[in-house]
Amino acid sequence: MTADADQGDVHVVALGGGHGLAASLAALRRISGSVTAVVTVSDDGGSSGRLRRELGVLPPGDLRMALAALCGDDEWGQTWSRVVQHRFRSQGELHNHAVGNLLIVALWELLGDTVEGLDWVGRLLGAKGRVLPMAIVPLQLEAVVRDGAADDAVTTVRGQEAVALATGRVVRVSLVPADPPACPEAVQAILAADWVVLGPGSWFSSVIPHLMVPELAAALTQTQAKRLVALNLAAQPEETAGLSPQAHLEVLREHAPGLALDVVLADPKTVPDVGALERAAKTLDARLALAPVGMADGSPRHDPELLAAAYRDIFSRGRI
Repeated sequence: MTADADQGDVHVVALGGGHGLAASLAALRRISGSVTAVVTVSDDGGSSGRLRRELGVLPPGDLRMALAALCGDDEWGQTWSRVVQHRFRSQGELHNHAVGNLLIVALWELLGDTVEGLDWVGRLLGAKGRVLPMAIVPLQLEAVVRDGAADDAVTTVRGQEAVALATGRVVRVSLVPADPPACPEAVQAILAADWVVLGPGSWFSSVIPHLMVPELAAALTQTQAKRLVALNLAAQPEETAGLSPQAHLEVLREHAPGLALDVVLADPKTVPDVGALERAAKTLDARLALAPVGMADGSPRHDPELLAAAYRDIFSRGRI
């Protein structure tokens, strides 16, 4: 891709889940006409967890958030984004269910096809891209957690909600089942992409799980796409408390030792030791790109316009 290439022609696949993936998608839809989100399916809490347990479906919550993030800035897109994100407030069974979760599951039941159902929701919303699950079966996240007070004391916790709230240091995560079938369309999208973006997001519960799905991991290694990791603006209070930016990359390498990267994106305000982060990036064959991507109010949230500008610059350079 040349430096003056039309960004709308760049095929981008973004992997993650929750608010981090939504932030990335809100930026990517501004600069690319071909965005595919590949979303974690291990959520077991809230509305998603209830629907998963009651109906045996994939947890729809992170898929819903990705679809909402891909809505345009016009009245249609913003109205439907608010609709699917709306949660009922009641004293009954509907309390805290998100409208979009119910809509997605209804289409799954009517059409009998997960991907087709998501595509229908995307068309209704006018989504500027496609949303796919990373696997075709619901997954459980399992983590080995080390007690901060005793290095030799480890416990195993199961469930995304439990992992996110675990006290101590997460050492390693895995999936149950351990060899889940990937969504074929997600694998195809990665192999056909120009760029693959991992993160930002909950490192152990939204980013790393993609590397635990064998077919996805193989596609990430085999693809001719350039691979970018977008780091978080702050460590999460429980899941990654005390984890430095370079330690995030070390965790990535430990879970996927064969994966090479091209670019690591970070906000300079969140990097206390640039040299250490550069060295960590080099161990993954990547260069470090520093750009302001945080909100002006200083909160640990990505500004979609600034993040879009950072992505645009990286994509246009098209080189390591």
